[in-house]
Amino acid sequence: MRTKSKLFMSALIAAAAIGNFACTPPAENKSTEENTMEQTSTAIPDSSNFSGEVNGKATHLFTLVNKNGMQVAITNYGGRIVSLLVKDKTGAFKDVVLGYDNVKTYQKRGEPYFGALIGRYGNRIGKAKFSLNGKEYNLEKNDGANSLHGGAHGYWMQVWDAKLINKTTLELTYLSKDGEAGYPGNLNVKVVYTLTDNDEVKIDYSATTDQATPVNLTNHAYFNLNGAGDSTILNNELRIAADNITPVDNTLIPTGKITPVKGTAFDFTSFKAIGKEIGNADDEQLKFGKGYDHNFVLNKHTLKDAIATVKSPVTGIVMDVYTEEPAIQFYSGNFLDGRSKDGKGGVAYPLRSALCLETQHYPDSPNKPEFPSTTLNPGKTYKTTTIYKFSVAK
Repeated sequence: MRTKSKLFMSALIAAAAIGNFACTPPAENKSTEENTMEQTSTAIPDSSNFSGEVNGKATHLFTLVNKNGMQVAITNYGGRIVSLLVKDKTGAFKDVVLGYDNVKTYQKRGEPYFGALIGRYGNRIGKAKFSLNGKEYNLEKNDGANSLHGGAHGYWMQVWDAKLINKTTLELTYLSKDGEAGYPGNLNVKVVYTLTDNDEVKIDYSATTDQATPVNLTNHAYFNLNGAGDSTILNNELRIAADNITPVDNTLIPTGKITPVKGTAFDFTSFKAIGKEIGNADDEQLKFGKGYDHNFVLNKHTLKDAIATVKSPVTGIVMDVYTEEPAIQFYSGNFLDGRSKDGKGGVAYPLRSALCLETQHYPDSPNKPEFPSTTLNPGKTYKTTTIYKFSVAK
């Protein structure tokens, strides 16, 4: 049963969400009762730490709240999910995404895309170049010889224009100009975050262009259903409705082949602890990725089908993933190192303390004609939806 202080806090945040810039009140304006509650339970970061200016545009933190008290906090800097509070098996709220307490930390060099919107092209493009309609385009190299997540100036570091539609819906828009990071065409992008009363974070992506261009948008939330700041996701159980993956070379670029998962460490067609086979020294693909960092080719599905599910044996929290995309990138947090304690609440995020399930088209598709096309042409609209739904195991 929720305490009076929790009910009061939820009502206070919901009221704030109706304003122009929905956010939790500054700490100095909170009552002693509220501050005590925050010290003993999960809370959204102070919104004042996200009020600033980057490249001449204002940044803010927006908090969406549904009828069940679930909350998601999003900053328009990179369109990032900063916090996601869901109920565990005891009825207490847990923050299940990694992030930072202020916008400045998100701007640090080498920050690992926590919670960010990714574009113009999610994942990797080999040798940072591609040809389209007879012309070669050279992209920003930011992953060795390759381009990763839109290059060194991807959408994850841009300030998006924000419009709070209501207490459960936030609309973000961004004009990606012709030539930005090497991509052709002016791309008008719109992303709508909706927190439904069914405890779903729904992400609707759309885009239009004035020149042919590859587009592959996704979100890079780092989940730990044990709770953000927990040291591992290896005990989380995962299922992915994918009979195949696209194997990679030692730079994590797909070879162009599609290979079955059966009999390999990549078989998640039934629930399996993430850590069960991650240390398989005989698996070349695991060596290349330093763990799981691979594109899973989803079996035939619609938006009504859960294509991936994660379960925490600690909190009982379950996350189902739904998407219209043909694939999903499962990343097991292999490059988190825990060297700094700049996570929310001053915690470190060590190796494999989070996982990502990035819905997408295949990596390097612009260079792989055998893969599903990612080309968007003028007069057409890019549209896709992904949903992360939360519940408690029964």
